[in-house]
Formats: sequence, C-alpha cells, structure tokens
Amino acid sequence: MVDTLIVGAGTAGCLLAARLSADPDHVVRLVEAGQVWGSADSIPREVLRADLMPIGPESPWVWRYRALLAAGGVVPDTVTELVRGRLLGGSGAINGGYFVRAPAGDFASWSEELRGDPSRGDWSFDSVLPAYRDIERDHDFGSAPGHGVTGPIPVRRATDPAPVAVEFTSAAAEAGFAEIADLNAVPGAPVGFGPVPCNVEAGSRIGTATAYLLPALARPNLSVSGGILVTRIRFHGTRAVGVDYRAGELSGTIEADRVVVCAGAVESAALLLRSGIGTPAQLRELGIPVISEAPTGAWFSDHPEIGVEYGLDIGPARPGVPLEYVLTLDDIEIRPYSIPFTPEPGIHRLGVALMRPHSSGVLRLRGADPQHPPVLEHRYLSEEYDRAALSAAVDLAGDVLARIPGARISSIPRGGADSAWLRANLGTSQHLSGTCRMGVDADERAVVDPRFRVRGVSGLSVVDLSVAPVPLSRGPQATVMMIAERAAGYLTS
Repeated sequence: MVDTLIVGAGTAGCLLAARLSADPDHVVRLVEAGQVWGSADSIPREVLRADLMPIGPESPWVWRYRALLAAGGVVPDTVTELVRGRLLGGSGAINGGYFVRAPAGDFASWSEELRGDPSRGDWSFDSVLPAYRDIERDHDFGSAPGHGVTGPIPVRRATDPAPVAVEFTSAAAEAGFAEIADLNAVPGAPVGFGPVPCNVEAGSRIGTATAYLLPALARPNLSVSGGILVTRIRFHGTRAVGVDYRAGELSGTIEADRVVVCAGAVESAALLLRSGIGTPAQLRELGIPVISEAPTGAWFSDHPEIGVEYGLDIGPARPGVPLEYVLTLDDIEIRPYSIPFTPEPGIHRLGVALMRPHSSGVLRLRGADPQHPPVLEHRYLSEEYDRAALSAAVDLAGDVLARIPGARISSIPRGGADSAWLRANLGTSQHLSGTCRMGVDADERAVVDPRFRVRGVSGLSVVDLSVAPVPLSRGPQATVMMIAERAAGYLTS
C-alpha cells in the first residue's frame, strides 16, 4: 500500500518525493505523465544543457496550451502558446535556470491574505527564509547572511557575461541605476541591475530531479514511474483514496492513503476539476460528478511581458544561460536576453515584464477527458494600472537602449506606448500561478488551506506554484522549491 502518492515529477514533486521518502517506514510513489530517467547519465544532453531550452515544435518534453492573453474587441485577440515541462523535473528541466527568490514584500502580502486563520502557519519572509537557505549552495555569496552553502542546488552568477549583457548594464549605469551584486541578498534592493543567480553547474541545469530525486532512487520505499497520465482522483465519500490513470493503451488505479498533486499550475487545477472539485454548475455541464465546491481555476496570475526588438552588431551569440542580467524596478523587470529570438543577425530582444499585475486570469475545462486541454484566459491589460505601468516601463527601456552605442531602436513609438502597441507586442513570461489558490476559510477564492490541504475533502493536497495567493515579483523556480520544502515539513508533522 502506498502511503503518499505524488502526481507530477516536476520541480515540487521531485523534491517532495525525496523529502518524504527519507522516512524508511513511509512508502512513496511518484508518477509522471512524461518521460523519466533513472540516472543523470541517461538524461539526454539537450535536456541538461543550460544554454538550450528544448521547447521547440518537435520537443517531446512539453505540454502545449493555447492561451488567450488579451481579448479582442475592436482588434484581434492576442493569442500565444504556453509550454510546460512534461518530463522528469518538469518545467525546471527545460527553463533558463533563473533562480531569484521572491522578495520580502511578496510574503508580507502572502501573510496578509492569510490573516485571521489560526491554522495558517507563518508565511512571512523570515519564516520562509530557512527553506530558501536550505535549498541552495551559493558559490558566490554562501557565507553571506541569509544564504546557504550546503544545499543540493548550486547557485552561480555569470562571471563572463555575453556582450549584449555588458552593453546593457553599462547603459543602465549611465542612466543612473545602481548595481546589485546579489539579487538574492537579504533584505535586498528593489531597484537596480545585477547578475541573475542561476542553478547551473558545469554548463548543466541542476534542478530537483538531479539534485534531490535521483540520489534517493535506491530507497526501497520510493518508486518513480513515467508515462502515467492521471485522469482523475478517486474518492470514498470526500476522502481521496487514490487515482485512475492511463499508460498508453492501458488504464488502471493506484490506491494510496494520501494523494499530493504536484502537476503544475495548469495540470493541477485541471486534475482537480476533472475529479469533481470546482464550481458545481460548470462541472455538471461537463458531466462531472461534484465532490466538493471550490473556485478551482477561477483566479490566476502571470507576468505580462512586452518584447522590444533592437539592432546591435556585437558578433555572434555564444553559449550561456538565456538571461544573465536584469534591471529591476520594484514590480518591473527588464530583461536583456543573451540568446537570439530571430535568425536575423544582430537583432536582439529586451523583455519588459510587469511582475505584480492587477489583472488576473481564469482557467476552465473544455471537457472531462484530459485529451481536451483547458481554456486559459490571462486577461492581460484589462486593468488601467497594468497598461500605464507597462507603457512607462517601455519608455524607460527605450531610454536605456538609446544609451548603448550603435543600438538601432525603431520599435518603440515616440510619445509613449498606447494600448494598441502594447497589445501588438504582448507576450507572457509563462510564470502562471494561483489556480489552486491558498487562503483562509473566509476567502472565496481559496482552494487549499495554508498547509496545502484541499478544502472540503481529506487526504488530498496540492503542492506547486498553483497555490501562490499573490503575484510573485520574481521568476518562480526558487520559490517553488521553497514551497515544496515547506510542504514536506507540514506533511511529515
């Protein structure tokens, strides 16, 4: 009999499986829809290489979703394709290696959302800092206060940045911005430019699959299976007792004392909805029996990102992580990407991202079968604050670019970027969070409680980025690991 069944071998699932199976009397089974490997040596090199993001059209290692970023009206809809990892390590196995912690202000907001719940635990920055510290082995600032030097995840910053990053940082300094040597410093500076901490070692991404799970695979109480698509959670009354799954042409059931869903913000929410945890009217319309009423998928956040292309002749790109430096301005992050986005020589991209947008999105099911991907509506630019903030940020980005000798900037309109221009250049950072939002009993948007337990049922938890109740001001990878570390403590207490 399985004590804990974990659905999804992504960033959170791999870490959680390793942590829970450290108790030899606790039987853990981890299942993943995508491919898994039994050792780091057997993982394809294109998955490990930090200078590659294997997410192209032929990639077998991703989920793909159509996302409506902004609704049309008098102009066409703004639509894009989201990709998420479908392999051992999840999205953390195919991303750019960005490893910046969420700042203290995010956790002040997180704690405020949970105010009034005596079972909430503590989600202040001081409370989550030990988990951040335990994760990392910071090769640059490990001895500094608030950092770790013995954790499984190596953290490094670029020592020989690409020419495009060098030119951008020189221009940012000329524009009056200070350099931040450590973007993970405690308490940290909200404005300035600095090198991006990355979980990279010897040119390879080091995520929770390679750093946590694979070293634990010899444990007799831990098993990991790939190619297992969980179709729904099974319940006895309102208690989760296992899952149904498909594996190719086969189907079956896995029984467990406890089910923990770690399938990511899209698939975790979709699985709960297919299992009957959602809005009753929507579930009945799809023929799904209602187990528990919950606002699953009714709120999510992501980082809208405006792409600004510019010309700069600085020679061919060389191997390196996609993003070596960023300029942060509280809730704006400006990203001088070191990798080309177009085949045309000398054309580079700057990303201008809003990290705490006021707009929020919605996830819905198309059908009860997992072959129907969910509907994703981001509803970007629906709030005046977001439009104004991004417009001002684009102007600032243009001012910095104009200070780079030889830079050719034709894409930014004179006199400010209006809504139509923002729409035409709108993208997303693909940092979707909050579909299974954490909250207190009185919070009508809450799906899980502050200890990750799904409300209205027992024996079921969700542990991944879907639980984040507020937009995060930095990219999510380090915070997902922190969430999993915190969850391991709750699930073993």
